[in-house]
Amino acid sequence: MNPTIAIVILAAGKSSRLGQPKQLLPFKGKSLLIHVVQIAKQVSENVFVIIGSDKKKMEAEIKNEAVDTVFNEAWEEGMASSIRCGLLRATEKIQDLGSVIFMVCDQPFVTTGLLQNLVQEKERSGKAIVASAYAEIAGTPVLFDKSVWPELMELQGDIGARKIIVKNKERVATIDFPLGKVDMDTAEDYRKLLLQKDLI
Repeated sequence: MNPTIAIVILAAGKSSRLGQPKQLLPFKGKSLLIHVVQIAKQVSENVFVIIGSDKKKMEAEIKNEAVDTVFNEAWEEGMASSIRCGLLRATEKIQDLGSVIFMVCDQPFVTTGLLQNLVQEKERSGKAIVASAYAEIAGTPVLFDKSVWPELMELQGDIGARKIIVKNKERVATIDFPLGKVDMDTAEDYRKLLLQKDLI
């Protein structure tokens, strides 16, 4: 484990298109939230879970996990507020923090190996940003070196960090994560996941 790396799990959204909290959907015997939390904890001892909508349910779900649960009071603003919230807490708590990995709950095929690859690619390439590549985009999970944090703190509204990735292409390295395109925005997405989970 690298003490200078923190992992921020963005779990504050309302899942309005799905009609229920996607964070709590069952997957392989546990919720998607617990699934990503347990993966993150194998890579860093500094794991921060940003919650917002359904606060009490989320707190109850992860009460037995050794993570720092952070309530984002501005969660209704969108993804940017959770990025700022998580980064602020992580930098306040860890003095020698050098990099932060941001994850979401609805990429069920994230693995510890993938997160470790982000860290290793950062060390190998020296790039400030290491993103996961899938479906012709670069996205989450994504690692940001501290040199990029001021830009993250300026994000506003319901946009994630992809804007910064696109803007800083010369500072970006990527690792392949073809299953990163699988996410849980709708009930149909979840149904498809359950059909394929035993095949992968």
